[in-house]
Order: sequence, then structure tokens, then C-alpha cells
Amino acid sequence: MCTLKMALAMPTLLRVPIKSSPIPSVQFQHTSLFFSTSSSTPNKTLIPNPTFRVTTTPIKMTTTVHAVNVRTAVSEAVKLIQSSPPTWQSAVLSNFVIFVLGSPILVTGLSLSGIAAAFLLGTLTWRAFGPSGFLLVATYFVIGTAATKVKMAQKEAQGVAEKRKGRRGPGSVIGSSTAGCICAFLSIFGVGGMAYSQLWRLGFVASFCTKLSDTVSSEIGKAYGKTTYLVTTFKVVPRGTEGAVSVEGTFAGLLASILLAFVGCLMGEINAPEAAICVLASQIANLGESIIGAALQEKEGFRWLNNDAVNVINISMGSVLAVLMQQFVLQNWRM
Repeated sequence: MCTLKMALAMPTLLRVPIKSSPIPSVQFQHTSLFFSTSSSTPNKTLIPNPTFRVTTTPIKMTTTVHAVNVRTAVSEAVKLIQSSPPTWQSAVLSNFVIFVLGSPILVTGLSLSGIAAAFLLGTLTWRAFGPSGFLLVATYFVIGTAATKVKMAQKEAQGVAEKRKGRRGPGSVIGSSTAGCICAFLSIFGVGGMAYSQLWRLGFVASFCTKLSDTVSSEIGKAYGKTTYLVTTFKVVPRGTEGAVSVEGTFAGLLASILLAFVGCLMGEINAPEAAICVLASQIANLGESIIGAALQEKEGFRWLNNDAVNVINISMGSVLAVLMQQFVLQNWRM
């Protein structure tokens, strides 16, 4: 009987207000699902009613995902380039990737047709001498372009600046790389066997040392040369005169040749004695070019002897001189 009375009294006891602390809202996050518990009026005792709420949170990862994809693609391309053997396929692929990534720099120094010619040169260089040879040519291009842009407004006002704001065309690219391309072909086809393979590398490096020295000496001389002399008579002439030299330009050209020869040595294309040969050959060739420019260029009967033709003669002299000095001077000195 007592038990029955207590059971009947339980509903009354449950209705007695009991003060309790509010049950905080708790959220459990897993991806985009949120589970929450909520309570109503804190002064009433109620059993918490759990509710499950599914929400959609906008994902702001588009830019990050794209950036990761680009970095991954570039990383994979670099690995492919580094691991690829020097074949024609790898040469074309490597040049395509590098030219696309480096297009903002290329357009500052080359016309569109010049870029096309440079792509062929880069492909040939990669096939013959691999990434180290390509890096040498890239260094030549960057330094040469920077020197051409020095005091461009002043040079334009004086009428001695390169055309198209210094952006070289295909004629300039071909004229500047003819000797290097010949050395590349000789290396690819193994002319002379292993005994001559290093000679072709030496001739390749020397040709670009010669051309860079010529470009830098000319551009810096036109920008900063205080006094320019005709190399054949030492007569003072205006800046930009064919065959004219200046102390400032000559010194800058020498430093540029030393720098590029050092890069070739650092990349393993040549050794230290051969680097010295490249520098010496480049200076002799540039002197010869100045003499040709002063004596023959733009003279009657030599109208065909334009800048591109003189460039071919100049870099060919530098390349041939380096090979001859290696064979007859360096070899005898070692003996």
C-alpha cells in the first residue's frame, strides 16, 4: 500500500521546479556535419533534447588548390628535365617548359621571330650539351639583354641604340650563335670521337664568351664611354662609330667574358685553364672585329658586311682561336 502511494506521488515530485545551470550548446565538427545539443528555459528541469543539424560550409580552397596544382606541375616538369637524357625529345620538351615559364624575360630582349630562332638554338644546345650548356646560353642572354637596356633613352637620343628597344630579331640570334651551333652539331654527331668532344665544348663556350664581351663592351661604351677612339688610327670619334673602342666599354666586355667563362667552368663545360683560353680568345677576336668594322664595314664594295655578318666572323674567330690555343699552347705547356 505504501509503495502504491509513493508511485502515485511521483508525478507531483517531478513537477517541482529545480534550479539548474543551463546546458551549454556543444558542437562537434567533422567536415561539414555539426551535432549540437540545446536546452530551453534554464529554470525548468528538462531532459536535454539532442538534435542533429547538417550544414553546408562554403569551401574557400579554389585558389589554394590551383596554386598547389601549378607548383606540382612545375616540380614534376623540373624533375623530368633534370632526369631526361639529352635526346631530341627531351630537348624540345625542356625548352618548351622553360620558354613558357621564361616568356616575360624573353619578350624584353627578343622579337617574336627572334624567340622562335632562340627556341631552335636552345633545343640544339640542350641536345648537344645538356642543361649545363643551356644555362650558359641563358646567362649570356640575360647579361646581354641587361647591357643593351642600359641608358636606352640616352642611346636612342644619340641615334646609337639597337632597333626595337634592343629586342633582337632572328638575324641577330643566328649571327650570334652560328659558331656555337656548328660546335653543337659536331658534338651531336661525334665528329672526331671522344678525343674531340671536349674541343667542341670549348669552342661552344668560347663563341658565347666572345659575343657577350662584344655586346657588353659596345653597349656600355655607348652608355658610359667618355672618349671613343677608332681602333685603326686612334682618332677620337663619336660614340657608336663602327670600329670605335673606349676604355669603359673594353673593361666591361672583359669582365663579362670572365663571368661567362666562370659560369662555363662552374657548370663543368670547361676547366680553369680552358676558361682562361676563352677569355683571351674573346678579347683577340673582339679586337679583330673592331679592325674589320673600322676598315671595311659600310665601305664601298662591302655593303654586305652588316652587323650580323660581322658577328658571325667575330664569334667564329673566338671559337677557332680557343680550339687552336687549347691544342697548341695548352697541350705543349702541359708537356
